[in-house]
Amino acid sequence: MTAHVAGVDEAGRGPLAGPVVVAAVILDPARPIDGLADSKQLSAKRRESLYALIVAHALAHAVVRVEAAEIDRINILQATLAGMRRALEALPIAPALALIDGNRLPKSLPCPARAIVRGDASEPAISAASILAKVSRDRILVEYESRWPGYGFAQHKGYPAPAHLEALRRLGPCPEHRRSFAPVRQVCVGFE
Repeated sequence: MTAHVAGVDEAGRGPLAGPVVVAAVILDPARPIDGLADSKQLSAKRRESLYALIVAHALAHAVVRVEAAEIDRINILQATLAGMRRALEALPIAPALALIDGNRLPKSLPCPARAIVRGDASEPAISAASILAKVSRDRILVEYESRWPGYGFAQHKGYPAPAHLEALRRLGPCPEHRRSFAPVRQVCVGFE
């Protein structure tokens, strides 16, 4: 029996709004997926097509979200690490090893793990997790567009783009804004 290796990556550490989304993926060595790469290097259309292939061909995958309120409570680093642990725990197959993008490992993981800086560009399982996390998060922010119109979430995905900062100043924060992030915190003073 082959030891299962999970790749883990996140999307959404830098935005001012929305969750940080973390994915864990165990690829099937018998069904390789061509074109896996760091999600930031792929077009939205290519990410969507790879997302479908990953979901169809991976041995296991899990996607979790850590909401803005929890990010505000424990900070973005701790929220990301907690999401990584939760994604690994949510896999329907227990991995023997986790390869985690970055230079930090969460505590209390369900398996041994190795941190790999820029792993999303070098390890296929981490690339796959990067794609699942990014596509999932982008879909969430597109949903926010109809729930909280006027912010432009479908375009900037919660990142601090000029249009987002202008909308934040004009409308104030919505429930999905991270109040612990400086640009949001500064605007909150006039709205709360």
